[in-house]
Amino acid sequence: MNDSAARSEYPDNPMVVRVWRAGRVESVHRGAWCLVDPGGEVLAGAGALEHPYFVRSSVKSLQALPLLESGAAERFQFSDGELALAIASHAGEPCHTETARRTLERLGLGVRHLRCGVHPPTDGRTREALRARSEAPSALHNNCSGKHVGFLALAKELGVAPAAYLAPDSAGQRLVRAAIAELSAVSESTLDPAIDGCSAPTYRLALRNLALAFARLTNPAGLPSARRAHAQRLTRVAAEHPELIGGNHRNLDTEISKATHGRLFAKIGAEAVHALGVVGGERGLALKIDDGGARALPALVLGLLEHLGLASAEELARLAPLREVRLQNFAGLEVGHVEVLSAG
Repeated sequence: MNDSAARSEYPDNPMVVRVWRAGRVESVHRGAWCLVDPGGEVLAGAGALEHPYFVRSSVKSLQALPLLESGAAERFQFSDGELALAIASHAGEPCHTETARRTLERLGLGVRHLRCGVHPPTDGRTREALRARSEAPSALHNNCSGKHVGFLALAKELGVAPAAYLAPDSAGQRLVRAAIAELSAVSESTLDPAIDGCSAPTYRLALRNLALAFARLTNPAGLPSARRAHAQRLTRVAAEHPELIGGNHRNLDTEISKATHGRLFAKIGAEAVHALGVVGGERGLALKIDDGGARALPALVLGLLEHLGLASAEELARLAPLREVRLQNFAGLEVGHVEVLSAG
């Protein structure tokens, strides 16, 4: 694809975060965000709200709905913690890997059946502990291993061979695609699969539709009764097991859940996608940082929580350590600051 085609393929979004040093702008981050209610009305936003972005891991809660709706979670006795791991992007800590291992064993499967690939734990302490033991990471340490365990359970319930559990046209993944389409109010035919970092199918959604899915998930009164109960369980297990959703050390989604006692249900996706719903608050928020970098994401998420009145002063104070609006160098000197342009 040439440069002009790439420019037409991706929108020209506004600056949403600026980095200052010595009174001058050093870097900028562009992006888009959208706030909606469960009816799909756009309440606020900036940038290209209708442009489809790859949603990556932000929709793990939607991908987990068929695990519950098919009866697989009940048949294979998923605990609340195991279900929380199924919607997690975890840090590879022992609480994550042992939960995934335990569920696999109950399914009669093993680590060899996980097709998510291997990467070192994102939790530094766990990574160092592995090195100290001269132990290599496994697929259990992949941040998506819990989702894949859930996919394997769904496949087993539907009679799909473990080797085919990620095939976009397999019975399980067809149910996953349908759930994403239904919650986000798009036609399933518009969801063309790409391959995620963990080899699972991933799709593109407009931010308006991603925000709508989270508004509906966290305010499910308008959903069919069975799906409503499953949505409520997903948000409940995330609130009760926030450390399984992300990790125990400075994880954005985990800390948002802790600070708000589960009132905000948040989920990050790769390439700086983020979505959250306000449980009982009739709101869903979705955003994307254009450059895919991690630096601007916490600043924008927390800035929007403040700007839109989605978090109280007390909750924002608990989250302040993640915001990092002041820039410090390695000597501890304050050298600049990060500015959030919430209104776009």
